[in-house]
Amino acid sequence: MKHVFALIVWALAAMAPVEIIDRILAVVDGAIIMQSDVRAAVQLSLVPGAAAADPVAGALDSLIERRLILEEVDRYAPPDPADADIDRRLSEIRTRAGARFDTVLLESGLSVEQLRRQVRDDLRIESYLQQRFGAMQPSDDEIAQYYREHQTAFTRGGTVAPLDGVREAVRNAVIAERRGATIREWITGLRRRANVNVLPR
Repeated sequence: MKHVFALIVWALAAMAPVEIIDRILAVVDGAIIMQSDVRAAVQLSLVPGAAAADPVAGALDSLIERRLILEEVDRYAPPDPADADIDRRLSEIRTRAGARFDTVLLESGLSVEQLRRQVRDDLRIESYLQQRFGAMQPSDDEIAQYYREHQTAFTRGGTVAPLDGVREAVRNAVIAERRGATIREWITGLRRRANVNVLPR
Protein backbone atom coordinates (compact mmCIF):
# COMPACT_ATOMS: atom_id res chain seq x y z
CA MET A 1 0.00 0.00 0.00
CA LYS A 2 2.84 2.38 0.84
CA HIS A 3 4.36 1.73 -2.58
CA VAL A 4 1.07 2.50 -4.31
CA PHE A 5 0.72 5.78 -2.36
CA ALA A 6 4.29 6.74 -3.21
CA LEU A 7 3.64 6.08 -6.90
CA ILE A 8 0.52 8.25 -6.81
CA VAL A 9 2.41 11.13 -5.17
CA TRP A 10 5.23 10.81 -7.71
CA ALA A 11 2.77 10.78 -10.61
CA LEU A 12 0.96 13.88 -9.33
CA ALA A 13 4.27 15.70 -8.88
CA ALA A 14 5.30 14.77 -12.40
CA MET A 15 2.01 16.12 -13.78
CA ALA A 16 2.31 19.45 -11.93
CA PRO A 17 3.49 22.37 -14.07
CA VAL A 18 7.12 23.32 -13.58
CA GLU A 19 7.58 26.86 -12.27
CA ILE A 20 10.38 28.65 -14.07
CA ILE A 21 12.02 30.90 -11.51
CA ASP A 22 14.41 32.62 -13.91
CA ARG A 23 15.76 32.18 -17.40
CA ILE A 24 17.98 33.82 -19.99
CA LEU A 25 16.21 36.22 -22.37
CA ALA A 26 19.18 37.60 -24.27
CA VAL A 27 22.97 37.41 -24.59
CA VAL A 28 24.79 40.59 -25.63
CA ASP A 29 28.46 40.08 -26.49
CA GLY A 30 28.61 37.37 -23.85
CA ALA A 31 26.72 39.37 -21.20
CA ILE A 32 23.52 37.66 -20.04
CA ILE A 33 20.20 39.43 -19.53
CA MET A 34 17.90 37.40 -17.31
CA GLN A 35 14.13 37.42 -17.00
CA SER A 36 14.59 38.75 -13.45
CA ASP A 37 16.57 41.70 -14.86
CA VAL A 38 13.68 42.58 -17.16
CA ARG A 39 11.12 42.10 -14.39
CA ALA A 40 12.98 44.48 -12.10
CA ALA A 41 13.41 47.02 -14.93
CA VAL A 42 9.65 46.97 -15.60
CA GLN A 43 8.51 47.08 -11.97
CA LEU A 44 10.98 49.80 -10.97
CA SER A 45 10.69 51.74 -14.27
CA LEU A 46 14.47 51.60 -14.72
CA VAL A 47 14.42 51.87 -18.52
CA PRO A 48 12.27 53.81 -21.05
CA GLY A 49 10.93 50.61 -22.64
CA ALA A 50 9.09 49.72 -19.43
CA ALA A 51 6.32 52.12 -20.54
CA ALA A 52 5.85 50.48 -23.97
CA ALA A 53 2.71 48.64 -25.09
CA ASP A 54 4.57 45.38 -24.42
CA PRO A 55 6.62 46.39 -21.35
CA VAL A 56 8.62 43.14 -21.25
CA ALA A 57 9.72 43.41 -24.88
CA GLY A 58 10.33 47.15 -24.51
CA ALA A 59 12.37 46.72 -21.34
CA LEU A 60 14.39 43.87 -22.85
CA ASP A 61 15.24 45.97 -25.91
CA SER A 62 16.25 48.89 -23.68
CA LEU A 63 18.45 46.62 -21.55
CA ILE A 64 20.13 45.28 -24.69
CA GLU A 65 20.89 48.82 -25.82
CA ARG A 66 22.03 49.75 -22.32
CA ARG A 67 24.51 46.86 -22.37
CA LEU A 68 25.89 47.98 -25.76
CA ILE A 69 26.26 51.59 -24.61
CA LEU A 70 27.88 50.50 -21.36
CA GLU A 71 30.55 48.64 -23.33
CA GLU A 72 31.42 51.94 -25.03
CA VAL A 73 31.35 53.80 -21.70
CA ASP A 74 33.72 51.27 -20.12
CA ARG A 75 36.15 51.73 -23.00
CA TYR A 76 36.47 55.47 -22.33
CA ALA A 77 35.97 55.28 -18.52
CA PRO A 78 34.30 58.63 -17.71
CA PRO A 79 34.60 59.79 -14.09
CA ASP A 80 32.30 58.14 -11.56
CA PRO A 81 29.21 60.11 -10.52
CA ALA A 82 29.09 61.68 -7.08
CA ASP A 83 27.65 59.57 -4.27
CA ALA A 84 25.03 62.26 -3.67
CA ASP A 85 23.79 61.92 -7.27
CA ILE A 86 23.57 58.13 -6.91
CA ASP A 87 21.67 58.50 -3.61
CA ARG A 88 19.26 60.97 -5.21
CA ARG A 89 18.48 58.69 -8.16
CA LEU A 90 18.12 55.68 -5.87
CA SER A 91 15.70 57.66 -3.70
CA GLU A 92 13.63 58.54 -6.79
CA ILE A 93 13.39 54.84 -7.73
CA ARG A 94 12.37 53.93 -4.19
CA THR A 95 9.71 56.65 -4.17
CA ARG A 96 8.26 55.51 -7.50
CA ALA A 97 8.04 51.91 -6.32
CA GLY A 98 6.54 52.88 -2.98
CA ALA A 99 5.64 50.04 -0.63
CA ARG A 100 6.54 47.44 -3.29
CA PHE A 101 10.21 48.44 -3.42
CA ASP A 102 11.53 45.75 -1.06
CA THR A 103 9.19 43.12 -2.52
CA VAL A 104 10.36 43.82 -6.08
CA LEU A 105 14.00 43.50 -5.03
CA LEU A 106 13.26 40.23 -3.25
CA GLU A 107 11.30 38.75 -6.16
CA SER A 108 14.00 39.80 -8.64
CA GLY A 109 16.90 38.61 -6.49
CA LEU A 110 18.32 42.12 -6.63
CA SER A 111 20.08 43.65 -3.63
CA VAL A 112 20.11 47.36 -2.86
CA GLU A 113 23.86 47.39 -3.52
CA GLN A 114 23.35 45.79 -6.94
CA LEU A 115 20.67 48.36 -7.75
CA ARG A 116 23.04 51.08 -6.61
CA ARG A 117 25.67 49.81 -9.06
CA GLN A 118 23.07 49.91 -11.83
CA VAL A 119 22.21 53.49 -10.94
CA ARG A 120 25.91 54.35 -10.97
CA ASP A 121 26.25 52.90 -14.47
CA ASP A 122 23.11 54.73 -15.65
CA LEU A 123 24.61 58.03 -14.51
CA ARG A 124 27.91 57.15 -16.21
CA ILE A 125 25.98 56.48 -19.42
CA GLU A 126 24.14 59.81 -19.18
CA SER A 127 27.41 61.64 -18.61
CA TYR A 128 29.04 59.90 -21.57
CA LEU A 129 26.12 60.65 -23.92
CA GLN A 130 26.06 64.28 -22.85
CA GLN A 131 29.79 64.59 -23.41
CA ARG A 132 29.69 62.87 -26.80
CA PHE A 133 26.43 64.25 -28.21
CA GLY A 134 25.82 67.39 -26.15
CA ALA A 135 27.32 70.04 -28.47
CA MET A 136 24.49 70.43 -30.99
CA GLN A 137 23.60 74.11 -30.96
CA PRO A 138 21.12 75.03 -33.73
CA SER A 139 21.43 78.17 -35.84
CA ASP A 140 18.85 80.96 -35.77
CA ASP A 141 17.53 79.77 -39.15
CA GLU A 142 17.08 76.22 -37.81
CA ILE A 143 15.23 77.55 -34.75
CA ALA A 144 12.93 79.65 -36.95
CA GLN A 145 12.24 76.72 -39.28
CA TYR A 146 11.38 74.38 -36.40
CA TYR A 147 9.09 77.06 -34.93
CA ARG A 148 7.23 77.41 -38.25
CA GLU A 149 6.84 73.64 -38.65
CA HIS A 150 5.69 72.98 -35.05
CA GLN A 151 3.55 75.98 -34.20
CA THR A 152 0.86 73.83 -32.57
CA ALA A 153 3.40 72.95 -29.87
CA PHE A 154 3.75 76.64 -29.03
CA THR A 155 0.05 77.55 -29.14
CA ARG A 156 -1.55 78.74 -25.93
CA GLY A 157 -5.29 79.44 -25.71
CA GLY A 158 -5.65 79.25 -29.47
CA THR A 159 -2.90 81.81 -30.05
CA VAL A 160 0.58 81.02 -31.33
CA ALA A 161 3.19 82.47 -28.99
CA PRO A 162 5.67 84.81 -30.71
CA LEU A 163 9.05 83.24 -31.45
CA ASP A 164 10.91 85.70 -29.22
CA GLY A 165 8.82 84.54 -26.26
CA VAL A 166 9.48 80.82 -26.78
CA ARG A 167 12.90 80.88 -28.44
CA GLU A 168 14.59 78.98 -25.61
CA ALA A 169 11.90 76.27 -25.64
CA VAL A 170 12.21 75.96 -29.43
CA ARG A 171 16.00 75.75 -29.20
CA ASN A 172 15.77 73.00 -26.59
CA ALA A 173 13.26 71.09 -28.71
CA VAL A 174 15.55 71.26 -31.76
CA ILE A 175 18.52 70.05 -29.70
CA ALA A 176 16.51 67.20 -28.16
CA GLU A 177 15.18 66.03 -31.53
CA ARG A 178 18.57 66.20 -33.24
CA ARG A 179 20.38 64.61 -30.31
CA GLY A 180 17.82 61.82 -30.09
CA ALA A 181 18.09 61.02 -33.80
CA THR A 182 21.91 61.02 -33.66
CA ILE A 183 21.98 58.72 -30.63
CA ARG A 184 19.46 56.35 -32.26
CA GLU A 185 21.63 56.11 -35.36
CA TRP A 186 24.72 55.49 -33.20
CA ILE A 187 23.00 52.74 -31.21
CA THR A 188 21.83 51.10 -34.45
CA GLY A 189 25.47 50.94 -35.51
CA LEU A 190 26.51 49.47 -32.16
CA ARG A 191 23.83 46.82 -32.46
CA ARG A 192 24.79 45.98 -36.03
CA ARG A 193 28.40 45.32 -34.99
CA ALA A 194 27.54 43.44 -31.79
CA ASN A 195 26.70 39.81 -31.20
CA VAL A 196 23.13 39.99 -29.88
CA ASN A 197 21.13 36.81 -29.39
CA VAL A 198 17.53 37.23 -28.22
CA LEU A 199 15.96 33.98 -27.05
CA PRO A 200 12.27 33.22 -27.61
CA ARG A 201 10.09 34.14 -24.64
